[in-house]
Amino acid sequence: MLNLLSTPVKRALLEVQDYIRLCGAAVRGATSRPFYWHDVVEQFEAIGLGSLTVVLLTGFFTGAVLALQSGMTLDQFGARPFVGRLISASMIKELGPVLTGLMLAGRVGSGIAAELGSMVVTDQIYALRALGTDPIRKLVVPRMLAGFFMAPVLTVIADAVGIVGGWLIAVYQLRVASSLYWSSIVEGLYIQDAWMGLIKPFILGFVIVTIGCHVGLRTQGGTQGVGRATTNTVVAASVMVIAVDFFVTRLLFSLIY
Repeated sequence: MLNLLSTPVKRALLEVQDYIRLCGAAVRGATSRPFYWHDVVEQFEAIGLGSLTVVLLTGFFTGAVLALQSGMTLDQFGARPFVGRLISASMIKELGPVLTGLMLAGRVGSGIAAELGSMVVTDQIYALRALGTDPIRKLVVPRMLAGFFMAPVLTVIADAVGIVGGWLIAVYQLRVASSLYWSSIVEGLYIQDAWMGLIKPFILGFVIVTIGCHVGLRTQGGTQGVGRATTNTVVAASVMVIAVDFFVTRLLFSLIY
């Protein structure tokens, strides 16, 4: 029985070890020459601009439905004017980073795994090494930098659009005065909330992209393996977004509050 359990445990530990090694190599590659600036710009466009539409839609409808649901609940306590404070705090501190991370896990993580997995099964990775090019610097570092820096930008956009969506529902559905909605947001937000909402996306973007790269580079089994790698990436990245969000929230609460 112990031997049967040891094999999955060893496999899991090996995956974690290889993932940490990949992250270390990517960080070293990002801080030393050579740099592939053209690839970095391409990935900034693919990950940032390419994900803008889905982030806008997700943020807007999340803020709108949050205003609709919370407004009905706040009515029970006569606190409908505070709906703006609730929406802004929820979007900036928690929903904005997490939902943006989940959207990136589904769109960016799966795309990275499929792209790199296809390169692995068609021996393009070996061709890069034969030409003297480090695959980590060429393929992983540009994606890691794009995910690390574009996730906070997309999160800020999702927060802003979500607050606007909540404002539309609050004004036209809940009949809350527009000035009251915005004043409650200004009075209810603290600098610690903004810091929490900005720090999380950096970590989440790094985790999502590196998981996609790790799973993609370990693809085996031809085209079926590419499909499995894509599915595994979405599942693993989505779970890690929730898990990392919890631990980072606990850490930030102890540091900045």
